[in-house]
Amino acid sequence: MEKIRHEIMVVGGGASGIMAAIAAKMAGADVAILEHTDKIGKKLLVTGNGRCNITNLLQKPEYYRGHNPEKAWDIITHFTEKDTMLFFKELGLLMKAKGNYVYPYSNQAYSVVNSLKAALRRFSIPIYYRTNLIKIEKKTQGFYGVTEKKHFYAEKVILATGSKAAEKTGSDGSGYALAKELGHTIVPVLPALVQVLVMEKEIEGLAGVRMDGSITLYIEDKEKAFEKGEIQFTEYGISGIAVFQVSRFVSEAWDEGKAIRAELDLCLEMEEGELKSWIEEQQEKENSLLDILTGLVNDKLARKIALSEERMADRLVKKIKHFPITILGTKGFADCQVCMGGVPLTEVKGDTMESLIIDGLYFAGELLDVDGICGGYNLQWAWSSGWLAGASAAANAILQKGEGRKE
Repeated sequence: MEKIRHEIMVVGGGASGIMAAIAAKMAGADVAILEHTDKIGKKLLVTGNGRCNITNLLQKPEYYRGHNPEKAWDIITHFTEKDTMLFFKELGLLMKAKGNYVYPYSNQAYSVVNSLKAALRRFSIPIYYRTNLIKIEKKTQGFYGVTEKKHFYAEKVILATGSKAAEKTGSDGSGYALAKELGHTIVPVLPALVQVLVMEKEIEGLAGVRMDGSITLYIEDKEKAFEKGEIQFTEYGISGIAVFQVSRFVSEAWDEGKAIRAELDLCLEMEEGELKSWIEEQQEKENSLLDILTGLVNDKLARKIALSEERMADRLVKKIKHFPITILGTKGFADCQVCMGGVPLTEVKGDTMESLIIDGLYFAGELLDVDGICGGYNLQWAWSSGWLAGASAAANAILQKGEGRKE
């Protein structure tokens, strides 16, 4: 059995793991990455529809969710979006902003992955591919990791294994088991930023309709979330940015067995009073209901509303401005962009990402109970937590090495 030693062992070759490894190496530590697939940065390649939304220039605490969002925001402030852009600029990556959204200048996620790979080569950071950790144990002098063919020894370990989101990219949730074996608890892991399932008869015939609108989410008849943006009807339910933004609350409520419904505003540009007056004006001209609705909403939606046989203007307004949806949950881990849940931040030091339970164990990325909204926030969380974990683990390892020499 081959035995391999490094000062720091980063488990996971995704965004946060790569960042942690580079940060640790830049701080002077000997570091290696363990990746269980045959490539690193797989999930990065599919982010932002293949363009990779690196970060967002508009940062607010409420854009980061979980059971301890205040602590998540504090971690973000240790390595901000400005730090992220400077980091990639120093790697030689050209970037551009579309509004507040930051992308590689090439509009290709490959450019981001390639710049990170080049940095790993330049810093001579070894990557052990197809390496599955069967178990990891804390020893007096560090950590002992077991795979099928190798034994790894390290003074510090950074768990950056990701979540269960987008399973085809290699996210299998294995890090949760490793964290639990080391004494950590796991907040229930559920899909977030995902499509929502809807009662079939309510969306029958609407598949393919895209529109700018809003969604108001109700849990047990109490308003839980509201979002504006693109909404898309599908054969199974609804999708689009606005739907993704509220989907974590759907996952949570459905898991708890609560009743969930939503109302869609199909005509954002007109207030209810204005819309009612317009409909009444068209009715006075003896236009048919379908003619009235044509041009106001998508043709498929117009026909759907017309079938309801609502004729009174106030009822039509309610149908258009409060289109009812009964929600039946969300699609699963294979389709979600990120997960909610994971290792709680209450078990992690906010200024270093080190475990409060096991000395020398650090966390980064989606393995933690933090999920951001759409728009580059989940990648910013990966960069922030990864940098903090890597730099802190390196500083600790170097300090201990110096103390060892003094003894």
